[in-house]
Amino acid sequence: MCTYTTVKDSVDGSAKGPNGSWFHVTDVTVYFDHPVHAMAEHTLNIDFADPAKGPSARVALELTADSGRRLIAALQEALAAVPAELAV
Repeated sequence: MCTYTTVKDSVDGSAKGPNGSWFHVTDVTVYFDHPVHAMAEHTLNIDFADPAKGPSARVALELTADSGRRLIAALQEALAAVPAELAV
């Protein structure tokens, strides 16, 4: 069953997109729905984008729910190890 819950937020970073070129990302969208490519019934979908640069300035992830939870744990672990003065 789809929840249609979509979470959007602002981010500040870079992503490697089509043809191996880097671009600035300003937006992230996270939702749980049917994937386009992944071999799973439903996936956690994460899109990093810079809408001002058009649809090609986008990197998309489709992760199983378990992989999404492990990604969250890995992010939290990595950030917890950073000295406070560097984590700004």
